[in-house]
Amino acid sequence: MTLAKTRDLVDHAVRSSSAVLAFNVITLEHAEAIVAGAQHANSSVILQVSENAIRFHNGQIPPIIAACSRIADDASVPVSVHFDHFRDRALTELAIQLAAGLGASSIMVDAAHLPYELNVRQTRHLTRLAHEEGLWVEAELGEIGGKDGAHAPGARTDPEEASAFVALTDVDGLAVAVGSSHAMTSQGAQLDVSLISAVRAGVGVPLVLHGSSGVGDEMLVEAVRAGIRKINVGTALNVSFTRELRRFLDAHLEVTDPRAYLKGGAESMARTVAHLCTIVQASPLPSH
Repeated sequence: MTLAKTRDLVDHAVRSSSAVLAFNVITLEHAEAIVAGAQHANSSVILQVSENAIRFHNGQIPPIIAACSRIADDASVPVSVHFDHFRDRALTELAIQLAAGLGASSIMVDAAHLPYELNVRQTRHLTRLAHEEGLWVEAELGEIGGKDGAHAPGARTDPEEASAFVALTDVDGLAVAVGSSHAMTSQGAQLDVSLISAVRAGVGVPLVLHGSSGVGDEMLVEAVRAGIRKINVGTALNVSFTRELRRFLDAHLEVTDPRAYLKGGAESMARTVAHLCTIVQASPLPSH
């Protein structure tokens, strides 16, 4: 299977009134587990690497992105590679410059922490650069809770402001604040489904749900029905991975070979991926 493009996966979700899952990659084990879970569910999926993950890898973009692209290229289902939550302007411009050569086909330009006018200005500039390189661009309006300096989880995206923002910036997808929050370890988030519908009716681009680890299965389905077309998941993988590692290490204090416990952690992440892909009924692109 050839490495997919994010634009094609999102467009397919729009046509089929479904959503494509985008999972955050921190380590090689994450990427391999995500693809294994997607293959088990026979689902398209996006591997996304955040600015924070790049900084974890000593600020080096090529190694982890190239690894994700190679894993995606060998998958039996369509898998794309995406830059997630890029705030630093210089690092964002570098990612845009390197993307095509590394196999990444999309980027989230995150200027939502800035005042509205500055958000528009920076997003518009970076979107133009990204479009020149053929990238699909996501942006955020109504900053999602749970990140450093973020608004309270009660922050909400205004439909009229969202419509104006998309028109001014020319972005291809919009992350909206509708009740979810990043880094939630329990599924207690209550989404404003009517707000999702209202924003969807007012903008002409697919909507993205961040902080989805804190959203229950039934509510995720409702969000997709209301118009969410890309669903970001990160914390849920880390919770399942860490839980399995702790369980194994507590029971095997003598083990020092990481292969013994990383395997179980990766398998746990893969099960989480497969479950979520099944819940939103994502499916691969039709074969040509």
